[in-house]
Amino acid sequence: MGEVVFWTMVRIVVLLPLIWVLKSYVGYELWWTISLFSIYGTIVHPAIIHYNRIDEKNKEVIEDTICSACEHFDESAVICLKHDEHPTKEYIPCDGNDWSPKAPQRK
Repeated sequence: MGEVVFWTMVRIVVLLPLIWVLKSYVGYELWWTISLFSIYGTIVHPAIIHYNRIDEKNKEVIEDTICSACEHFDESAVICLKHDEHPTKEYIPCDGNDWSPKAPQRK
């Protein structure tokens, strides 16, 4: 998720000065339209696509690995908190040695 935020911030830092410079070359009404479309097309839409790719990649890890049932697994960051590593479908940080079941959640 940090990768999505980082690249979104890089796009913002590059695009906003360009939009500000563009303001002196086009009319105010046209500038708003160009600004909104360029912000969506350069910042928002790529961030959504990138997030969906990461979500799809991590879906298997969250649903189908032994890590997802461990108390040390943080589902929101897809990380093993004990070993501070990201598990994948092929890689389990502790090789199952430090696995302990999650405590049942109360309703």
